[in-house]
Amino acid sequence: MSDSATKPTELLKEKAYRLIHEAILNETFEPGQFLSESKLIDYLGMSKTPIKSALDRLEAEGFVQVSPKQGIIVKELSHDKVRDIFELRVALELYVCEQIAGQLKRAEIEMLERNLAEQKRLAEEEDETGFTKADSDFHLLLSRFSGNAEIHSVMTMYQAHLYRFALRVIRRVPNRMGAAYEDHRNIARALNEGDVEACKVLIREHLAFGKGILTT
Repeated sequence: MSDSATKPTELLKEKAYRLIHEAILNETFEPGQFLSESKLIDYLGMSKTPIKSALDRLEAEGFVQVSPKQGIIVKELSHDKVRDIFELRVALELYVCEQIAGQLKRAEIEMLERNLAEQKRLAEEEDETGFTKADSDFHLLLSRFSGNAEIHSVMTMYQAHLYRFALRVIRRVPNRMGAAYEDHRNIARALNEGDVEACKVLIREHLAFGKGILTT
């Protein structure tokens, strides 16, 4: 089959995945909600074939559950999954802190500063989804700066789940965006100053707060 024959189908698959994925992350489709094929056809304005492909991928990634009897359901974040991912994050991010504290290059510092400026602007504008994306990007930047491709790959793989966690905390806790921005600002300062122990304490407290909100 030629590329020209397959490309439109591939594009629709990607579009269906992206739109359903975004709706789940931003809780337009809420945890526990049932999604019928007809609802998704109306929502996306496309046929069943690309939607089914998107759902297969989302099911493999743990965002939906598809069964012949129950239909399509948006999966809730279980307390066990939240706990496990936060514990993994603590282990990885503390290691990253040890590797990059006092070692950041000028270009890396500038990237962090741009990200922090974006966080500050979005927090002031009360843009929850925009801030949550910048929040997730901050943590990914740190893993990227470590130079460890496997750590960065794991953090990237969990980025969508991290986004869901962060957005849920922001929506539950008043003024959380401003507080999270200050946490990130202090972490960046400790990294720039090469203060490994301060960085570790800040990261532990930052992640423990989110874990506590989501598991109680």
